[in-house]
Parts: sequence; structure tokens; C-alpha cells
Amino acid sequence: MENDAHTTQPPEPQTALAETEFPELFATPVPAQPCERPADDISEVPPRPTVIVMHASVGSGHRSAANATAEALRILRDTDDPDLLQGIEVPEDLDIEVLDILEFGRHVFDGDHAASLFTGATRPLYDLTWRYTLTGRLLWGGGTIWSHVNFPKFTEHVREKQPLAIICTHITAANVAVGARMITGQRYPILSIPTDYETEGLWPHRTTDLFCVATESMAETLRPRKVPDDNILITGIPTRDDFRKTYDKAETRRKLDLPEDKMVVLALAGAYLPRPYVHFRDTLDKLLPYLHTYPSMHFVFIAGSDKHYAEHMRQQCAELGLSNTTVLGYVNEMAALMAASDLVICKSGGLTVTECLCAQVPMILLGRAYGQEKANVQMLTAVSAAMHVTTARELLESLRHIAKHPQSTQAMLINGGIIRRPNAALDVARAAFRLIEKSRAGELAEHRKRFLWLYWGKKPAHIR
Repeated sequence: MENDAHTTQPPEPQTALAETEFPELFATPVPAQPCERPADDISEVPPRPTVIVMHASVGSGHRSAANATAEALRILRDTDDPDLLQGIEVPEDLDIEVLDILEFGRHVFDGDHAASLFTGATRPLYDLTWRYTLTGRLLWGGGTIWSHVNFPKFTEHVREKQPLAIICTHITAANVAVGARMITGQRYPILSIPTDYETEGLWPHRTTDLFCVATESMAETLRPRKVPDDNILITGIPTRDDFRKTYDKAETRRKLDLPEDKMVVLALAGAYLPRPYVHFRDTLDKLLPYLHTYPSMHFVFIAGSDKHYAEHMRQQCAELGLSNTTVLGYVNEMAALMAASDLVICKSGGLTVTECLCAQVPMILLGRAYGQEKANVQMLTAVSAAMHVTTARELLESLRHIAKHPQSTQAMLINGGIIRRPNAALDVARAAFRLIEKSRAGELAEHRKRFLWLYWGKKPAHIR
């Protein structure tokens, strides 16, 4: 049978045919050679161009300045306006990271809680530390110590990201950026931005490529610390882009149901950290029973996100029968509200007073000032851009004077123009891109790796 015959016959050999059609399968094996990595291997792809903006969550000022600077970087990245760019080149795919350096710590701690420890009985101790630590002739230059001790995670982040530049609004961030640069051997520039009107002694003076400071007085503090003039730029303190704009004063008042025929006095009592505002709010409480004696003024109290404080103020005003007060919670359009006000009562925090300057509103600084806030008070009162009071009685007397002589606020407003710099964030951002170009051209100074660096400076320009 055909089937039986087919099953009993041996199959014909196929070797010759296979060798002819598929010679590569039968070729003599060749010893393996090291394979070359494909050009599109992910490890060979350069990292996306990145600028890191760093702060420390110790209060809200450093964070606000960092966010304002990042906002300015985005504006320059996304614009083609030559007036804004001023000749700089910005990568279209630029990535901007805003980081809290404390989140990279080997031992993470709550910076806001730590800041609150210096608001009570320990404030004089903090004041002494801030005023006298490495501010004489023995000075702090920088080094890798902080990176090795507590921030190796950030060093690894820098190793991976290879940033174009790092902008720092806090001394811890600046020192860790310096350490990471030394450890990784990278060449990115570092910009340090003090967010008050004096420079602390622990900024990395000799290893910062550019200090962006608020005033000429701050530059005079840095020069005896052997910081070259080329490494100092007077930019002002960065604020949100809102504070560069102009607003319709009457429209803002109508929107918030504020009188247009009275002097609007804005009291900034809302706080990210309530504890530093305990004495401030207590003074405002003592002020309330006397507000009816100021018929030409309307007082607006900002409670921020503190609903309990807002309710307390509303209840107090109602019990006293005050018709010239308004209590507001969190305000989104703070720049517009400041611009629509005639006077602000506030603490002497660096960002708060800078926002008032940019909004062109005179200030009464309320409360005893310590550390950097004392420097802020001294700067603003030295140029007669603000008044300073410490008690409720002094505040009442100052308000009485202003109510009688409203033109006195105009004098403060004019004098504040000496240090008013609403374009600070954009100036810092542009300076960063110019430094990046210098770094690429190899024009920035190199610093050898040091664990820590102390050095002798010259006689301080200002004695704190």
C-alpha cells in the first residue's frame, strides 16, 4: 500500500540542502567579542537640562523666594520676548526643580518646628548666634562637611541630574550644593540668595559663584569677607511675578467691599507658622477697643488659613461694634490687595517687607525683632521706608500721627523706592543663565575639594 510503503522508506538526507540555504547556521563559531553599546542606549542619553532651585522649609520666606525664582525661570523659558530675555539663551526643554534640602537629610527633621523653637524664650540666644557666628574676621568659606554628614542623598541626586546651575535661598541648601559639586567633580555654578537685608555668617562665601543681594549695604558686608565684586549682584529679593504688575486700586476695593473714601490699613496677621505671631496678634487684640477713634481709617485683618483666629477677630469686632473693620481669611490676590491699601501693619520678615516694597505700600513694623528681622528693621528705618513699634501704645500713637498727617505715608513710599526692586526674580534668573554660559566656557573659578574651609577676612564693614 502507498501509505505502508511511505512509512517504511527512510527519509532522504537534508543536510546538503540546509547548508546551501542557511550557511550561517553551520559556520564555524567565532570567539565572542565585547559588544558595543548601541548609540541609543538609555545610559548614553544626556540628562535633560535642569536648573535646581533649593530652599529649606524653615519658615515660609525661603520657600517663597525659591518659588518666585522658579517662576521667573519658567517665564524666560517660555517667552520669546527680547526685552525679557536680554540676550540670554534658554533651553526649550529646560526642567526646573524646586527642592527642600531638608527632605534629603540622612535624618529628616521638621524645619518649621525647629524655626518655632526660636520664637519664645530662646529668641535672644538665636539673636546672639545670628549676629556673631562667623561675621567678624574668622569666616566660613564652604566645604563638603554638611554633604558627608547629613546629605549624601542630595549628592547622588546631583550626580544623576548633572544640573546646569543650582540657586539657593538658604544657607543649608547653599552649603550642600557646594559639597555636592566638590564630591561629584561637576562644574555647575551656585547662586546664593539671602532672603533678608543682611547676610548670615554661614553662607559659603569663597565657593559661591554669585551672591544676589538686596542692597548695596549687603554688598559692603560681603566685600570684607573677600567676596570679589564680580561675584556680587544687587538684584533685590525675589518675589512672585504678581508683584511686578499694576492693579486698579478702586476695582480691588469694590471687589472686596472696602471703602474707597477712607485710608485702608492692612494688618497681616495670617501666618504659615502661628507661634511667631503670638505677640503680634496679642498687640492687635489690644488695639481693637480703640479703632472707633479712627473714623478716617478702615482696618483689614488678614487671618490667612487660620480659621480659629479669623473667627476670634470677627467675634471681637462684633462685640465692640466696630464698623470700620473687615476680617479676611486666605487671600489669593495678595499683591492686588496690598496695592489697594494705604498702610500695612506687619512683622519684619524679609519676604513680607519686600512684597510691601514691591506693592508700593508704606509699613509699620510691629514687634521686637531678633536676628535677621532686626537687620530688616534697621535697614528699612535707616532709609525711612518704614516705622517700627514694639507695643500697642506705640502702635496707637503712630496710627494717630498718620491719621492726622496722611502725607507722612507718602514720604515712606518715596524713600522705599531706594531699595524697591520688583524685577528681582527675573534678574536672578537671567544671572543664572549668564553664569551657565560662563561655566560652559570654562570661565568660572575652580575650587579644590575641602572638608571644611575657614579663612581670615578683613575688618567687617558693619558691626551687628
